[in-house]
Amino acid sequence: MLARLLALVTAIAAVLVLPVATAGAVTGLDAFTTPSRHIACMYQHLAGNAPDLRCDVDGIAHPPKRPASCELDYGSAFGLSRNGRAQRLCVGDTVRDPKAKILAYGATRTYGPFTCTSRRTGLRCTSRAGHGFVLSRERQKLF
Repeated sequence: MLARLLALVTAIAAVLVLPVATAGAVTGLDAFTTPSRHIACMYQHLAGNAPDLRCDVDGIAHPPKRPASCELDYGSAFGLSRNGRAQRLCVGDTVRDPKAKILAYGATRTYGPFTCTSRRTGLRCTSRAGHGFVLSRERQKLF
């Protein structure tokens, strides 16, 4: 998972510095945040790779213990792939973007195979495969 995340970060960084002529390899890259700005997400789909969704939550009330296998930050970043269960991620970066679009409370939006709904109680994102997460500062449910 760490190798996949590092590949994602490298790919996003490469996309941001590539000339416009080669940026066509990106089929989807979209940042959004909840109105409180406590939850920030990035949807990305690079040509040749399955789409991914990652969300970071600021100020988690009860952060989990960092596993020994993680030497970076753990507990506040969550990943969702097209087919697998949602997971907490071991990361050394953030998907926060000050220019991210706000997903208003009560609004639902589809990002590739993912659907996210913003509510005052938190953010719920699911994949077409039925996996996903419900995130808030107080509670994080992964399925």
